[in-house]
Amino acid sequence: MDSLLSLTPTRPPFHCTRPFTSLTLFAPPPHRKFAQTVKKVSALQNGGLGVALLSSITANAKLRISPFVATLAANPTFVSGLLAWLIAQSVKVLLNFFFDRKWDFRLLFASGGMPSSHSALCTALTTSVAICHGVADSLFPVCLGFSLIVMYDAIGVRRHAGMQAQVLNLIVADLFQGHPMSERKLKELLGHTPSQVFAGALLGFLVACFCCQACVVGA
Repeated sequence: MDSLLSLTPTRPPFHCTRPFTSLTLFAPPPHRKFAQTVKKVSALQNGGLGVALLSSITANAKLRISPFVATLAANPTFVSGLLAWLIAQSVKVLLNFFFDRKWDFRLLFASGGMPSSHSALCTALTTSVAICHGVADSLFPVCLGFSLIVMYDAIGVRRHAGMQAQVLNLIVADLFQGHPMSERKLKELLGHTPSQVFAGALLGFLVACFCCQACVVGA
């Protein structure tokens, strides 16, 4: 026992210039930024621009945002739907400026118009599920049925509701001219024409293919 105690060192085998704490043990290496850059370049080469965009968003989200938002940012299905909706609504603002020569940013949150943002969002979700999970997965028919219902409703019920609102506004303006009731207008731009729905569906398909390149490469 005395021989074992004599072998036990009485001081650390190395000299520390600062206290040794858990923060020192898990301190990031100096080449961490370089490793992240290499990772982004590798993703760009293997999966394309969509993968690099998702990896960049995920890296920034993990550092600055909550884990829940970081998980959503790494989900290609969520990113596809959100990006398709944003692009469709932005195109409405640009087209309105092109034809009417004025900026109306209220269209960013308005329904109706070219292209259909609802169709773009639903088609992007359906396409991304088909690419990442396959058409044999149970999520695909659910998304497909949801998308078909939304697009049928946009062409049928919502469009005719907007046409009825337009007729009612004309009737009220004619019968109650000068009355305060004539100043109240029903919203006329509710639904979409078939061409608007088709344009939105095509936009959603292209956005989903762009964002899900990693799933295509992995397959």
